[in-house]
Amino acid sequence: MSTKEKVREKVSRKEAPTLNNEIIVYNDDVNTFDHVIETLMRVCEHTAEQAEQCSLIVHYNGKCTVKTGPLDKLKPQCTQLLEAGLSAEIV
Repeated sequence: MSTKEKVREKVSRKEAPTLNNEIIVYNDDVNTFDHVIETLMRVCEHTAEQAEQCSLIVHYNGKCTVKTGPLDKLKPQCTQLLEAGLSAEIV
């Protein structure tokens, strides 16, 4: 006769709040790299290196998540990106 042992684990269902809202910038044929970089630095508070990397990702992949956070903070930033002529949306 064999004995099987059952083990129960208690898993906590509490999770840290996630910042699942993202601003995505899309590639276009209008804006220059310099304009995109300067805009990301001004609006999203990116460093020059971050802004350059995002602009390259946008160029080669067609889109890039440039900012994550709470919706109330992202809305005005996305509006500023759109007003600067970039193609962007919050998802």
